[in-house]
Amino acid sequence: MLELSLDEPDQLVRVAHAMSTRARIDILRLLSDKNMNVIEIAEALKLPVSTVSNNVKVLEGARLIYTELLPATRGAMKVCSRNYDDIHMAMNVEKQMPKGTLREYVMEMPIGHYSDCEVHPTCGMANVEGMTIREDEPASFYHPKHIGAQIIWFRKGYVEYLLPMEIPQNARIESLEFSMELCSEAPNYDNNWPSDISVWVNGVEIGTWTSPGDFGDRRGKLNPSWWLEWTTQYGLLKTWRVDRDRTTLDMNKITDVTIQDLMLGQRPNIRLRIGVKTEALHKGGVNLFGRQFGDYEQDIVMKVQYSIE
Repeated sequence: MLELSLDEPDQLVRVAHAMSTRARIDILRLLSDKNMNVIEIAEALKLPVSTVSNNVKVLEGARLIYTELLPATRGAMKVCSRNYDDIHMAMNVEKQMPKGTLREYVMEMPIGHYSDCEVHPTCGMANVEGMTIREDEPASFYHPKHIGAQIIWFRKGYVEYLLPMEIPQNARIESLEFSMELCSEAPNYDNNWPSDISVWVNGVEIGTWTSPGDFGDRRGKLNPSWWLEWTTQYGLLKTWRVDRDRTTLDMNKITDVTIQDLMLGQRPNIRLRIGVKTEALHKGGVNLFGRQFGDYEQDIVMKVQYSIE
């Protein structure tokens, strides 16, 4: 979700302008189902390619969509994907909410939008249409197509994300929360395959969850029809939460790491790493599910609770 308020007038103007024409709204609607290139969008909307290109630039400038150039039969093509499912514009926030009132900033990061990685076989990724890259080739994790991934797996290593934190400069952060669907990574699948999956924030390890297995005993509720029955099917939804006193996993304390340890006020973004440590007791890998795979219709969801001092 993109949170906007009168405290951020420039971004509010950019977003409002980007959503002020029917053509741009139609483009956002098309991108809610899948990534599309400019020519595909033009054909779907029966508009000139030049018109679609200009509107895509406006949406990109407002950070409502993400674009990348991918190789095509002739030259390159610009592929577009949507950054947000929801936009919330809060008006007169300061008048409605007195100082000290707890507020919440929510950001959902697609699992394919990682900024760094180091993975080892077995590894791969897929989307609703098929395999995204060649399986068990770690170098392929740097291919631009990774942004469309809806399931990612690797036996060792990590993936890392940079998440924007668009809250007022004078905010006092009370808690930080991450939720995601994940499980171990075994050959095909194995419900009894433990893996110690760790999470780091800004380089600080906040805690480890021992996944009991790589689940394949039934079909994942959201999996596309082409996904094979004898492989990983679903994960468990896990929530790490750091506040001013401790870190919890699904509301149970796991470490003494606090918000103060994460130095959140020193940067405009948050660096989240998910992986298996080389010294882990159970090196059973990771499967990370997007909103179109597994059982839960979500990607990585970050929630920041804060108050205005």
